[in-house]
Amino acid sequence: MSVELKFSRANRIYRPSEPLEGKIVVKTHSSISHYGIRVTVKGSVNLQVRGGSAGVVESFYGVIKPIPIVNWTIEVKPSGKIVSGTSEIPFSLNLRQQDENLERFYETFHGADISIQYLATVDISRGYLHKSLSATMEFIVESDKADLLQRPLSPEMVIFYITQDTQRHPLLPEIKSGGFRLTGKISTQCSLFDPINGELTVEASAVPIQTIDLQLFRVESILLGEKIVTETSLIQTTQIADGDVCRNLTLPIYVILPRLLTCPTTLAGPFSIEFKVAIVISFQSELSKLHKKSDPKTPRLWLAMETLPLELVRTK
Repeated sequence: MSVELKFSRANRIYRPSEPLEGKIVVKTHSSISHYGIRVTVKGSVNLQVRGGSAGVVESFYGVIKPIPIVNWTIEVKPSGKIVSGTSEIPFSLNLRQQDENLERFYETFHGADISIQYLATVDISRGYLHKSLSATMEFIVESDKADLLQRPLSPEMVIFYITQDTQRHPLLPEIKSGGFRLTGKISTQCSLFDPINGELTVEASAVPIQTIDLQLFRVESILLGEKIVTETSLIQTTQIADGDVCRNLTLPIYVILPRLLTCPTTLAGPFSIEFKVAIVISFQSELSKLHKKSDPKTPRLWLAMETLPLELVRTK
């Protein structure tokens, strides 16, 4: 005996103004009686503060009370019987209920400290003598089309340059004295449907280059009392070049954004979700071989980097 939720869309992406549709699949070897079949939709912003990003007092609180977005139940079928075999029961419900939503619909996001999640749960009540049947499935919420930008977003390209003098952390003596210079441009505002575009050129470097990477970070901030606790974590690393690249050769930057790990830049009252990119140059060094696994947020003697803010938006 089993119950399963199947949504009408394979990608499980819905907008707040659209109906959430699907079917409840019940498989049983014999007919069963029930006291009603209900579907519950819950959406919330879940916040937590970890010890690494906060002090002792903040860590004591740990998980903060979730911010409810939507929470309501509909009855799909009244009391009755389900025949043996496989039964499919359709359901349809509107996500946005007038005067019922507790908070605006934020887009689905799974971060380190902030998680915005929407769940649909089916419950088949069978009374006190039998265990109820239930199943839960996550669906993904994206912004309504009416809330999206009308025109295509023209990417904002920012020109950058990286030298030994732009670094705020110490470098190896041979890198510092020999010098290096990288120039380029990169988009710092882009649509979630589009890649991060840009280009870079190694104009000079006395020490051979090992790799050039582009790192994507999320910056999650939570309001805790009168203090804002911020945690920066790495989402993904994309290699732009491998080895000591030719000088004055233009290298393209083309990075696809991960789906569930990114969302539109969100600045809400109790929390915010922002993003940034870092161009990281790793120079060939014996010291780097001894520290192959290191914190990407910690500058190293054999690394040079440039970090830029990245605004993500959803367009039509």
